Amino acid sequence: MIFITFVQNWIKRMTKVLRIINRFNIGGPTYNATFLTRYLSDDFETLLIGGLPEESEADSLYILDEYGVKPMILEEMKRKPSFKSDRQAYLRIKEIIKEFKPDIVHTHASKAGALGRKAAHACRVPIIIHTFHGHVFHSYFGKAKTYVYKTIERNLAKKSTGIVAISEQQKQELSQIHKICSENKIKVIPLGFDLEKFRINLAADKIETRKEYNLAEDEIAIAIVGRLAPIKNHSLFLEVAKNILAKGEKKIRFFIVGDGELKTEISTVANQINNEFGEKIILTSWIKDVNKFNAGMDIICLTSNNEGTPVSLIEAQASNIPVVTTDVGGIRDIVLEGKTGFIVPKGDAKLFEEKLTVLIKNNEIRKEMSLNGWDFVREKFHYLRLVKDMEAYYTELLNRN
Repeated sequence: MIFITFVQNWIKRMTKVLRIINRFNIGGPTYNATFLTRYLSDDFETLLIGGLPEESEADSLYILDEYGVKPMILEEMKRKPSFKSDRQAYLRIKEIIKEFKPDIVHTHASKAGALGRKAAHACRVPIIIHTFHGHVFHSYFGKAKTYVYKTIERNLAKKSTGIVAISEQQKQELSQIHKICSENKIKVIPLGFDLEKFRINLAADKIETRKEYNLAEDEIAIAIVGRLAPIKNHSLFLEVAKNILAKGEKKIRFFIVGDGELKTEISTVANQINNEFGEKIILTSWIKDVNKFNAGMDIICLTSNNEGTPVSLIEAQASNIPVVTTDVGGIRDIVLEGKTGFIVPKGDAKLFEEKLTVLIKNNEIRKEMSLNGWDFVREKFHYLRLVKDMEAYYTELLNRN
């Protein structure tokens, strides 16, 4: 009994967590890492490290500043694979592990997961955890490259004490479809966010945002929020937008929020549509006060070919906005089909257009879905629930170890 009490007190007193993220760009991983670093109980001491975003990506360090989190920047951590920079980042992580002496190394997303878990295993860290915020096992690369990535992840899973999936769907994909590891090794812990800010000043923000973009009272504002990257499939969004505008049945404006490698291509297509129908497609780049922007929108879309848990759809529902989305990743865990939005098969432009048209034409359906959204997400995706679940998982692994 005395020995058990000693061990319990040691764990409570000494638990150190080294949290490693790919890079501080806008998206779910940054929010996840921020809240887990800031709000874990005093039983845990956390050091957050990660790389900087690429030039085409928006810097998300303002999010960490907002919550008083001071990360350590790893300049060696680059998004693109490089033997030199990856080696440098790996050696630097090993140095940090030796200095910080963590009981837990918890990595977030692929690059951090590869380098961080390898370094932690080499340094014999007791607990090694990795969170899959998404994966690259389909729709990113060809068969050969995908096979290589799967092989790497299977080997890394063997070095991991536990794997965190952010949805039940993702757990099934990792364990049953892609065979990364057994389902017994996977814990489902959904993401968490500070959703209250999407409720404050909702009415006033709506008026201000619609005034900023000169949106008429009877004009429908439709947005898509995310990186301008191939996996997000903005071409489908633009195709649907053009077809809807061609019908001319309602006043509609489409907003593309984000930035990235396909900005030039997307801008070119948007300009072609605007030349035909007037200024109907607006590219805003990244918007920091997305809660204020959301308040002025009527519908938010997602057209991706692959996702983990898209933040934009959770934020949309918190803002009382119905959504139309492709059926990818953990979408069915975060959107209630027919109640908070519509879910359509990946790449089905015709059905996407049909469902979006339903929301455009029917004010009552939009209103009903908007009211359902907040009730659905407010507790399920709150950051305090995330922190509570993660603390319990850490304690479970520590006790088991």
